[in-house]
Amino acid sequence: MNIVIIEDETPAYKRLAKLVEETMPGAEIAAHLDSVADAKIWFENHPMPGLIFMDVHLADGSAFDLLKLVKIDAPIIFTTAYDQYAIDAFKASSIDYLLKPLKKDDMRAALQKLDGFKKLFTDEEANVAAPVSEYKTRFIIRFGEHIKTLMADEIAYCYSENKATLARTFEGRTFPMDHNLDALQGMLDPHLFFRINRQYLINLKAIEDMKAHTKARVIVTLRPAVKEPPVVSSERAADFKNWLNGVM
Repeated sequence: MNIVIIEDETPAYKRLAKLVEETMPGAEIAAHLDSVADAKIWFENHPMPGLIFMDVHLADGSAFDLLKLVKIDAPIIFTTAYDQYAIDAFKASSIDYLLKPLKKDDMRAALQKLDGFKKLFTDEEANVAAPVSEYKTRFIIRFGEHIKTLMADEIAYCYSENKATLARTFEGRTFPMDHNLDALQGMLDPHLFFRINRQYLINLKAIEDMKAHTKARVIVTLRPAVKEPPVVSSERAADFKNWLNGVM
């Protein structure tokens, strides 16, 4: 497995590299990067590694600045001396969040978690029987150390909030999603789900009421309820009405 380490402190990098050698036989450190700028250039010019260790504080910014600039599809284990960034790391769909000084037991636990996620994805792909639907019927949801399979037909709507993408079920439970609304729009069956505006992707069965609004827009009351019922944007209003009529 190729590994990239993004760390601006030399002693911390040497410690992590030693732990990689001790706990990941056969792994190769493909790059050691110490800044947002260098990491951006590297990811734009190299294939994704199998795993990334990423310090939160870098020489010219933070790891979260980098994630805004580059789409990273590899699993990430954050390393930091501070615990206040755990929520941001969780939103970034990281595998784990390790506090410095790094310990071998914590490293092993994080790698076991990574192996567990890989097995789940492999099993899910292996269990798909032909004919295969082009749309997803279930998602793997990760929250903290917990893992859940969320069926697509359980989702009432997906929405964006504070740069995170969340799914609300008909039972009223909320789960973080690994994909943004643009990606989910292409994954979910368009006969059942419609992107009514930039913030909401809704299930047809979640519509409880609709009211005409200005400029051909439509106010949609959803189930479960939201504080402010979303409005179908004017540019999507015609497609929305066609969708309601079953015209794709």
